[in-house]
Formats: sequence, structure tokens, C-alpha cells
Amino acid sequence: MDAVPARARGYVAAVAVPAVLCLLPAPAEDTSWRALGLLAALYAACEHAVRRRFGGPFYPVLLAGAFLLPPSAAALVAVPAALLSPVEHRPALLRRVWRAAQPALAVWAAARVHGALGGRDAVAGSDFPYALLPAGAAVLAFCTVLTALDGGLRAAAGPVPPRRAWRGLLARSLAPVAVHGLAGLMMAVLWRSPYGPVAALLVLLPMCVSWWVFAQYHRERAAHQATIRALVQAVDIKDGYTRGHSERVGQASVLIARELGMDDERVEMLRFAGILHDVGKLGVPTRLLRKNGPLTPEERRIIELHPEYGHEMVRGISFLGEARAAILHHHERLDGSGYPYGLAGDRIPECARIVAVADAFDAMTSTRCYSRARPVEAAVAELERCAGAHFDPRMVGALVRALRRYGWHPTVTAEEPARDTPPVQRTARTGVPR
Repeated sequence: MDAVPARARGYVAAVAVPAVLCLLPAPAEDTSWRALGLLAALYAACEHAVRRRFGGPFYPVLLAGAFLLPPSAAALVAVPAALLSPVEHRPALLRRVWRAAQPALAVWAAARVHGALGGRDAVAGSDFPYALLPAGAAVLAFCTVLTALDGGLRAAAGPVPPRRAWRGLLARSLAPVAVHGLAGLMMAVLWRSPYGPVAALLVLLPMCVSWWVFAQYHRERAAHQATIRALVQAVDIKDGYTRGHSERVGQASVLIARELGMDDERVEMLRFAGILHDVGKLGVPTRLLRKNGPLTPEERRIIELHPEYGHEMVRGISFLGEARAAILHHHERLDGSGYPYGLAGDRIPECARIVAVADAFDAMTSTRCYSRARPVEAAVAELERCAGAHFDPRMVGALVRALRRYGWHPTVTAEEPARDTPPVQRTARTGVPR
């Protein structure tokens, strides 16, 4: 985005001033210019390679500088990388200033804390485990400054409210930065050893391998998300009344799964199941989805094939796991009155019983052309009334507990359907779209 708010520009300029002051050496500092040059060149090369190949920052070399050099020299290590690395978005100068100023301040703070705790002497003497304490304090200072500056930029640039700009930043960043800090400490110790800088470079090899594996995982995850988005968008185009519904069913499914204590992997599968539960509508004629008036028995039978259509569509997508069963069976009812196979009780997969409750809840709390949205309390009362017949009481209870604890604040809202789009059919008891 080329347009940068004036407040954000002012914030970057305000951060740049103390960053420049940090680069000024103190009179008593004894800087090894050879080490500074090598570290700066190495950091610039790593930043270029990592950002280009994998995305994201790479801090081991920068933190090694904090453990080896005086504060002003350590801050200078970050500057060449910011000046030489490519900038994809304008304004390029402002982004380069930020890329230089933020890590320079963070590494200056880390080097100050490390030196104040006697860390440089501990590194020079390979004094373990005493070298870990100042290194850990330096990593904490480094991470704190990074996240404080990041939060300030988010608050200045918007649209994140200032009270939320810093929320969770430090907690999410501390663990990965700590790993980078440990690698930086190993680099610094080997740098001071008789083997010199060449041995220190060996520390980067396993880091680069692990970073590549991590990047591959995120690329695969991004591909999964793109596949799901494409399917959901196709359904949204075909049936305007499902817009936003799929995402909200995914969120409600996650609430239930977490309340039941499921592990993160299953929670993710339930989110996929909720998002894709109506993907089979792609196989239903549009005229039936948009028919104004009651359906004939034959038309109803066609619409009731959409879980099977959906299962066929996603059967070859291996990463969906048990979500495929939820897509097939989310219209089954506990008393056997559902479809497509009339399964009853525990024969219905657990994931399908969860999505069935989430689907019914969102249908009742969303405004449709045939009915206004019910209050959450009324929808909960209806679910509880139908528990044991239509819905699994355990899943209904989990949703009720989660709603009492967290409330219902879906991040996606349904779009208004076109005026000439007629209502879909619904059941007599719960108002759930069929």
C-alpha cells in the first residue's frame, strides 16, 4: 500500500532519531571493526535470502552482534541490511528507515543489557552456564523493544485500536526470538573460540534447514487455506444466502471443539468442516436453491443430496481428514430422522454432530429474508429443546458453556442477498436451512 498515514510517518521519524543516536559510539567503547564488518555483511546476506525465500526476519546474526560488540557497533550491524535489501512497496525510503531503526534500537538495548550483566566476559571465556543469564536477559530486552515498536506502529497506522495494538505481540514473539538468541549465543561463543568466525557460521546451517522446513509448512498451510477459500467463494456466488454463514459455522464449531478439550489439530479440522459443510450446494441446481415457495418432494430429495455431493468434491483432499465425514453427515439427526443415510445416535461421527449444532445455531442467529435473526438466548433455548432428538446434548451443552464464557462475536457477517433472490426452505422446528 503506497499511502502511509501521516501519523505513521511521524512515528517512524520519531523512532529514527534515537536510532541514529544509538549508532554514535561511546568514548570508552572498543570496537572490533573486522567483526562488525563481517557480521553486518553476514546479516545483510541472511536477511536478503530469508526474506526472499521464506519471508520473515532472521535474528541469530544480529543477536550474535549484541553478544560480541559494544552497543553502538551492534546497532550498526542492522543498517546495511536495511539499505541493501529490496523493498516491494512504496514509499521505499520510509520502509528502509523503519527496517534500520527498529532492529538497531532493539539490538542496542540487548547489547546494553548483556554488557551490564557481564555477558561479554562470559562469552569470551566460554563460561557456561553463567553466559546464559545475561544472554537470556538480552534476548528479552531485544524482543520487548521490537514488540513495543511494532505495537506503536500498528497504533499509529491503524485501523487497530490503540488499546489492542500491543495485545499478544510479546507472547507470540518471545519463543521464536529465544531460539534465535540461543543460536546467536552459540555463534558468539564459537566466534571467540580458537576456530574463529568460520566455525560460527556452522551454527547457521541447522537454523537455515529448520527455517526452510518451517517455511514449507506455512506454504502448505497457505495452499490449504487458498483451496478452502476458493470452494467457499464458489458456494457464495451460487447461493447468496450462505455468504458469511460458512465462516461463522466454522467459528462456532471451533468454540464447541475447544470446550470439549480437543487438541489443536482436531480443532483445526472442525474449523475446516464448518467452513466447507455446504460445499455440496455447488452440485444443486441454482433454481432450487433460489426457488420462491415450497419445494416439491422431488426437489427436496435433490437438495438433500448436497452432503453427498460435498463429500465427493472433497474426498480427494487428504488434509481435510475427518472434516470430510462432517460434510457428509452434518444433516443427520440423533433420532435417525436426518439425511442422507438416516444415521442415529453414536453412529453419527462426532465431528458431524458438532457441525450440526454450529450450523443450526448460526442459521437461527442470522437474518434471512424469511425471518429475522433470533437473539442468542432464544437460539440456545431452541437447541436445548431439540437436544436428544435432533442434536447431541453434549455438543449443545459445550456450545452453551462456550457462549456464556466468551459470548458470540463472529468476525464475518453475512452480506445482504439480492432482492430478487427468494428464500431457501427450512425445517419447521429449528429454522435450519435445508
